[in-house]
Amino acid sequence: MTLWVLGLNHQTAPVELRERLAFNADALPGALASLRALPGVEEAALLSTCNRTELYAVAPDSTVLTGWLDGHGQDVETYLYRHHGAEAVRHLFRVATGLDSMVLGEPQILGQVKDAWATARSEHALGHQLDRLFQQTFSVAKRARTDTRIGANPVSVASTAVRLAQNAFARLSESTVLLVGAGETVELAAKHLSEGKVQRLLIANRTLAHAQALASRHGGYALPLAELDRHLAEADVVFSATASREPVIVRPQIEQALRARRRKPMLLFDLAVPRDIESGVAELDDAYLYTVDDLERAVEDNRRGRREAAEAAEAIIDLQVARYVETVQASGRQEPIKLLRAHGESARDEVLAKARHLLDSGKPADEVLGFLANTLTNRLLHAPTVALREAALHGDGELARTVEKLFVARDDTGHEGREN
Repeated sequence: MTLWVLGLNHQTAPVELRERLAFNADALPGALASLRALPGVEEAALLSTCNRTELYAVAPDSTVLTGWLDGHGQDVETYLYRHHGAEAVRHLFRVATGLDSMVLGEPQILGQVKDAWATARSEHALGHQLDRLFQQTFSVAKRARTDTRIGANPVSVASTAVRLAQNAFARLSESTVLLVGAGETVELAAKHLSEGKVQRLLIANRTLAHAQALASRHGGYALPLAELDRHLAEADVVFSATASREPVIVRPQIEQALRARRRKPMLLFDLAVPRDIESGVAELDDAYLYTVDDLERAVEDNRRGRREAAEAAEAIIDLQVARYVETVQASGRQEPIKLLRAHGESARDEVLAKARHLLDSGKPADEVLGFLANTLTNRLLHAPTVALREAALHGDGELARTVEKLFVARDDTGHEGREN
């Protein structure tokens, strides 16, 4: 069985394709069950964020995995990347460390990888191999972030968007900002906006209590999503990041808001995948819409500034990949030993049970001991004897030489001698 990773991300596929292959938290259990039901798939985990969807699996080949992803995403096969074995291990280490992120070194991805592992574990989709790999991944990511400056001054897509809004559009101290959603991305945006002394912060969410909790932490005003139309015109800047499968802000809403604003410009950041804001909004005069893909260009300076730290982190990952592969290979070499011991212990238990039965039925102890010795010897040597005879008939001398090595020991002087 082989370790596989298949997926697409912000580097290989545009947002309209990524959103077709996105899985929210409610969809993950069913998706994992569907994966595990595929022929030959022994273990599986799914990582789905706004910038990537990746499938990790232990399977004989990637054919059924590719078909499964293509079926869910509708013709995404040509955009998929595939890694197996050591390269799959390296890919996961790099993802968790933030080396494969849009914002190099961003810290949120490690938490998302941990969530993917926890979900797969709770759904009984993990086995020993994937579980061990994810545990090792967390250790590698922690070490890379501790031993290098890859995580120094962490920057997220949310903070990049806030900085872009502040530098290129309006002063936060003179702006009203509307946040739609109440998840981690919106929380980060609220934090940066609060630190930037935003004049007024509105937070809209389907569950009002969540918006209220977020507003209390960052000095904003909470409102239910149903009242969005009433407040859109107040917003100079809008950030949206919900888990909705359909847009929560559509073109007619923005058209109405712009009329009420008397054509005063509005800046909108759609940080969700699938997208929250209808793409047609970008066609409106005075509406400036950015998606997560548009922010790719804005974070390029951040990438250049962290290249040196990234190179150090890559060196750590190279070493840890080699060590992980060595550990897995060493474990594989133990399997024949485990198999041999299991065979011997099974034969022992079975023959011992029969010997005890003979003693309980009144058979003499010497007779029972003879039965025990002869039967156990025959049971243990039967399979090797048959294999040696077959090898001899086919002219295979390698097995006989191996047996000789097994039963030849060196005495204290270094001379070879038979075991007593």
